[in-house]
Amino acid sequence: MATVKPFKGIRPPQALVEQVASRPYDVLNSEEARQEAEGNEKSLYHIIKPEIDFEPGTDEHDPRVYQKAAENFQMFQDKGWLVQDEQENYYIYAQTMNGKTQYGLVVGAYVPDYMNGIIKKHELTRRDKEEDRMKHVRVNNANIEPVFFAYPDNAQLDAIVAKYTKEKPVYDFIAPGDGFGHKFWIIDQRADIDAITKEFAKIPYLYIADGHHRSAAAALVGAEKAKQNPHHKGDEEYNYFMAVAFPASQLTIIDYNRVVKDLNGLTEAEFLNALKENFDIQEVGTEIYKPARLHNFSLYLGGKWYSLTAKPGTYNDSDPIGVLDVTISSNLILDKILGIKDLRSDKRIDFVGGIRGLGELKRRVDSGEMKVALALYPVSMKQLMDIADSGNIMPPKTTWFEPKLRSGLVIHKLV
Repeated sequence: MATVKPFKGIRPPQALVEQVASRPYDVLNSEEARQEAEGNEKSLYHIIKPEIDFEPGTDEHDPRVYQKAAENFQMFQDKGWLVQDEQENYYIYAQTMNGKTQYGLVVGAYVPDYMNGIIKKHELTRRDKEEDRMKHVRVNNANIEPVFFAYPDNAQLDAIVAKYTKEKPVYDFIAPGDGFGHKFWIIDQRADIDAITKEFAKIPYLYIADGHHRSAAAALVGAEKAKQNPHHKGDEEYNYFMAVAFPASQLTIIDYNRVVKDLNGLTEAEFLNALKENFDIQEVGTEIYKPARLHNFSLYLGGKWYSLTAKPGTYNDSDPIGVLDVTISSNLILDKILGIKDLRSDKRIDFVGGIRGLGELKRRVDSGEMKVALALYPVSMKQLMDIADSGNIMPPKTTWFEPKLRSGLVIHKLV
């Protein structure tokens, strides 16, 4: 069963939240962060992308960069741009995209729950990315950015959230660029705080939706601190890391698509003919075609869109991994025909989040940068949870959650 706790959040004053809040560190590069933070000394990018305070081209993994993150974090607190709450609270973070709102509870998640599988993963992590975030957590002694969890729907938690969200939020703003809405409330009544802790203790598993590297880094640093403390008791703040947990039914996974540079030596006709072994193919013309259902794919090649439907027998509905469209396309198209064996390392393939739309696939092929594009029907939350429950790992680049969590609304110190 899941263990969570409230914490004394470090937050920007209401009047400063829009200046402080930023996109997550991993959705933009250093130059983009430099541009977004231009003229704004209060931007969280000075803490999560501190290379922007150095000469362009400075390695983001330079030891000076990590040290600058810690200096800026302290400076933000010294100047009152970030202020710690006096008591331990839970928080509610709501995001609105395209008229739909999802309500997350900001909690301290328990490091041993990550280690023993109560917090379930569905993706592999890379050690170099883990180590980068571990350095960031160590030097700041804080989780500056939250991770993104899902939990099975719970009526009691819904009722507590509904009680607070009837009131005026502490933060309420539209983020620049994406136009998504962000609202934030403080759960500060002791009875409600205790009720949330007890309800999570009835939930068997939490699921990482987004932020596998941040989760791993936060948990590993917490475990490190436990080992290093000769007086470790288990209730220290480093035993917890910051997560925003949403009811699974409120979350939407959108498509995560592929573009490939060449046809592995085949002509367009030969490539289409090779597809016929495992797919029913229909040319649908020049208008963008979106996959209509599971096992239906959209292909863009030579200025035309095609509908591909996997033939019966090419997938196993009883295999939680084998039934995924990302597995079908990886095995039967990318590997078998195009010779792409490793999605993580092959330079001939790139991935496009569905938030950019299928027009982005068309643009990249029409420009000559890529030769062919493949759009997939999105994975469901049920599939994600079933795979995590079975102990399996999804193939790379399977899920894309939107909207992304805004960073800087609240921070968790490890002391």
